[in-house]
Amino acid sequence: MLRPRHQGRYDAMDLAFTDEEIAFRDEVRTFLKDNIPNDIKERAKIGWNYLPKEDYVRWQKALYEKGWIAPNWPDEYGGPGWTAAQRFIFEEECAYASCPRVQPFGVTMVGPVIYTFGNQAQKERFLPRILSSDDWWCQGYSERGSGSDLAALATKAVLDGDEYVVNGHKIWTSGAHRADWMFCLVRTSSEGKRQEGITFLLIDMTTPGIEVKPIMSMDGYSNLNEVFFDDVRVPVENRIGEENRGWTYAKFLLGNERTGIAGIGRSKSELERLKGIASVESADGGRLIDDPDFARDLAVIETDLNSLEMYNLRILAETAAGRAVGAEASTLKIRGTEIEQAINATMVDALAYYGAPYVHTGLDWASNEGPVGPAHADGIMPQHLQKRAATIYGGTTEVQKNVLAKAVLGL
Repeated sequence: MLRPRHQGRYDAMDLAFTDEEIAFRDEVRTFLKDNIPNDIKERAKIGWNYLPKEDYVRWQKALYEKGWIAPNWPDEYGGPGWTAAQRFIFEEECAYASCPRVQPFGVTMVGPVIYTFGNQAQKERFLPRILSSDDWWCQGYSERGSGSDLAALATKAVLDGDEYVVNGHKIWTSGAHRADWMFCLVRTSSEGKRQEGITFLLIDMTTPGIEVKPIMSMDGYSNLNEVFFDDVRVPVENRIGEENRGWTYAKFLLGNERTGIAGIGRSKSELERLKGIASVESADGGRLIDDPDFARDLAVIETDLNSLEMYNLRILAETAAGRAVGAEASTLKIRGTEIEQAINATMVDALAYYGAPYVHTGLDWASNEGPVGPAHADGIMPQHLQKRAATIYGGTTEVQKNVLAKAVLGL
């Protein structure tokens, strides 16, 4: 898979799995079948976004013990040393097995920043605890008035001896209420271009002066937060790289986030779930899946998803050839999240009036109250509402289009 037919760009690819890749796929399937706890799997089917931290840690430690927690990491830092094809297979099999998504803030986001730009002491201190899930991370990027315009951030860090004193505010901080550490962009200079005065700090969330306030979102869940900093003292040794060079590290991190945020494997799994729902729901005396209008909508989504998958494979091939991912990450983010939203919206449509109830057992796992309507309706509406933010978080669709206009079209 992903083998070039000629030297140079991967303009053509052989998409057939090799015997070794098929054997790897079988190994992954066996491991997932034998190791994901049934209780976590059943809860993840309803809504993996809402799992308690303990469930995530329990599953991630199983992956860690196998050596599979960080598919994208080099083996020298604890990654499995997989090829691009193996990473693709692993992601897809995890989605079909209803595995919870590995929380991205440590493994996908800050981990690669640390092993790429951090010093040896930082690597030795932070990387093992990210892999083992002993440290839980959150991201301190967005602020009021500087979400999409990230370079406008105002949270200030002033150097005082061997510490930075941080004052300011972050918002939309996913998981801050249960995080041990935050990787945070702060302003250390107001001179020159805005991007040139930003520094990348690692902040212990137990530091005095930090206050976390929850934000209730449309799905009834409070995973989002505001974080306030009042004279928070951060050791200089927790700075990544050079002062005022944080924008470089932030762009590197966002490239990794936007590549992984497309969620193609999970969208394929959700599409199969949608087909299953449509096969048992009725329309005009027959099955909904046989309704011409619904079938057309389903075909459009599936065609778009298949096209995005082929594009993703091309990018994986480029990565396998040692080429950096550029504006392509924005394309994956845009189309991946739009398709994800389309699948969820169509699920709500497929359920008709059973798509309206707001009851979601995923918000109260201890409840013995059953779902309103059929079991396959449980969690669909809250998930649909939560996914309305998919085209915003990780960089809004509008901003990503601006990136493409500048980087690809030269506008």
